[in-house]
Amino acid sequence: MSMLQTPESRYRVASWLMWVTPALWSVNYIVARSAPGIIEPHTLALGRWALAGLILAFFARSELWRERRSTLQHGWRYLALGTLGMLICGAWVYEGAQTTSAMNIALIYSASPVLIALGAVLWLGERFSWRQGLGVLIAMAGVFHVVVKGQWLSLSQVQWVAGDGWIVMAMVSWAGFALLQKKWPTPLGSTARLAAICMGGVVVLLPFSIWEYWQADRPAWSLQATVLVVAAGLLPGIGAYWAYGFSQKVLGASRVAASLYLGPLYGGLAAWLVLGEAMGWHHLMGAALILPGIYMASRR
Repeated sequence: MSMLQTPESRYRVASWLMWVTPALWSVNYIVARSAPGIIEPHTLALGRWALAGLILAFFARSELWRERRSTLQHGWRYLALGTLGMLICGAWVYEGAQTTSAMNIALIYSASPVLIALGAVLWLGERFSWRQGLGVLIAMAGVFHVVVKGQWLSLSQVQWVAGDGWIVMAMVSWAGFALLQKKWPTPLGSTARLAAICMGGVVVLLPFSIWEYWQADRPAWSLQATVLVVAAGLLPGIGAYWAYGFSQKVLGASRVAASLYLGPLYGGLAAWLVLGEAMGWHHLMGAALILPGIYMASRR
């Protein structure tokens, strides 16, 4: 696009997308909470990324064909990224959403920049200050506060929710997905690279979806299932992942990770306005720990 031809224009667009990306991802929380009883988790993830991959591959078809040898040579990388970004951060989020709230998903996911900051130190050679270390501890305390519903002194009475565990694993996976994209250079642009990752995700998701299809108690396909697949594929699929990948390439991993500060705000508002979820004190206290902790951990 002509508006992205100069470094200045790319910088402006990337800076603007930092504000939009968390809003696009919040749509996925609504989809995840609406899916139980309508469509199975791996089937939803497969439909989402197959649709996104087809659209992206169409727009990047010339580049993908030109770089086909390099892409096939590093095919295992795209399978790994597809596993992290589409299987674990896709189907596992839908799995977790069957038993946890959209607000919990948003709050737990918001701690991923802390792990990205740690990974940037271990893998990318970035420096790590005592302030960042303190931020890691504070943010992780906030995540734990949300998971135990604020009942630190009576953990034996906490009703543990399996969904929170699925989301914690997805949050860790997202950090790995973001760091590996930065660590593994590629000649592909943002659109072509995401299309290749979608292909890897589809390959990984396909056997799980086939297994779900043969389950006797699976829900029948419906118009609602189609709407969820299309919504997930276009907004948090193409929109959010492309915007995140483009912004990270222009602005850098640690700075774009800071955009996830807005995740709890957007996700909480979406859960309240669309799903009617009530916000508890443990959510507010968790956010009060997570957001400052992320800020401290992600600062240079």
